[in-house]
Amino acid sequence: MLLQIPQVLTSDQVAKARGMLAAAEWVDGKVTAGFQSALAKQNRQLPEGSEAARELGAMVTSALGANLLFMAAALPAQVFPPLFNAYEGGEAFGDHVDNAIRQSGALRIRTDLSATLFLSEPDSYDGGELVVEDTYGVHSVKLNAGDLVLYPASSLHRVEPVTRGVRLASFFWVQSLVRDDARRTLLFDMDLAIQRLGQQVGQDDASVVSLTGAYHNLLRMWAEV
Repeated sequence: MLLQIPQVLTSDQVAKARGMLAAAEWVDGKVTAGFQSALAKQNRQLPEGSEAARELGAMVTSALGANLLFMAAALPAQVFPPLFNAYEGGEAFGDHVDNAIRQSGALRIRTDLSATLFLSEPDSYDGGELVVEDTYGVHSVKLNAGDLVLYPASSLHRVEPVTRGVRLASFFWVQSLVRDDARRTLLFDMDLAIQRLGQQVGQDDASVVSLTGAYHNLLRMWAEV
């Protein structure tokens, strides 16, 4: 499942992030790439332990926890501390698949989902599309600042060269309570259907109660806690 989630960050939060990133010191983006990925990666990255990375990461994590669409789609068990990168002057990230395991200090997670949170407005730079290939085809994603795209970390993906301006983004990974993408997608679709039905007939209607029970029984069977 590839899902676009609008307005994860407010315009004020985006402005704060861009201001802090403009004043930050950057390092080579290869510092967090695996051996194969490093061969294809050309960008800059905010050092993980920097004050700016910690403050902005906390802001993003808090926004994710308050976003009902993200919580329903990802069913997060662990969220990797958000990282931040910049592309300009032809920088790009060629075809790659994200590492299956990511570690930050004592935290180690299985990367079920990858996420990119766009921080630059799409008309402020040329290129920089996130291109994701999955069983349903090839998807080119370039979103408004503050919007997020969520997709399976096992997908082949790339970032096209940025030929004008600067592409700023946050990126991170999620270990989901439900590892299998098909099962997680089914639960998400059920959740949305239950919400729509509840709006039509009321949350206490027998059909809504029955479907909600079925949802939780499936989650109980599939969740890894």
